[in-house]
Amino acid sequence: IKGGAIPREYIPACDKGFKNALAKGNLIGFPIIGIKVTINDGSSHSVDSSDLAFQMAAIGAFKEVYNRAKPVILEPVMQVVVEGPTEYQGNIYTSINQRRGIIESTTEDGNGCKVEATVPLSEMFGYSTVLRSLTQGKAEFTMEFTRYSPLPAGLAEKLIEERQKK
Repeated sequence: IKGGAIPREYIPACDKGFKNALAKGNLIGFPIIGIKVTINDGSSHSVDSSDLAFQMAAIGAFKEVYNRAKPVILEPVMQVVVEGPTEYQGNIYTSINQRRGIIESTTEDGNGCKVEATVPLSEMFGYSTVLRSLTQGKAEFTMEFTRYSPLPAGLAEKLIEERQKK
């Protein structure tokens, strides 16, 4: 907080207001992350100032600038490792590509292959059934969280539209 116009006793209320605003974003209702909030100035009134008033002012200020900041929807991306017989390598590649996956490396060892890729978590639901079907049950996979990445614009717009219908 810069400027010193907000009395010290109301600074925690401002902080609480901003934290409340960050808990549920306007785009699709999920928490907002990766931001820094700075209050440049403010004012108080001897009669009308209260913790609740400063909390509400912080929430209002955040909502006012939120859309101007061009928020981005992030999706979790998983590191996926698929291991199976080399004869099914093409099927494994295809199944990963169909899920917006990016193949990072492939290794072959005798009759088997190992494919490492990054794939959005939302695309991995039902993958074990598909993989079993494509490889006659001979391949397996593991996955672990690796990072968040921006959701493609078309999918983000679809999510926002669905949220607005509710």
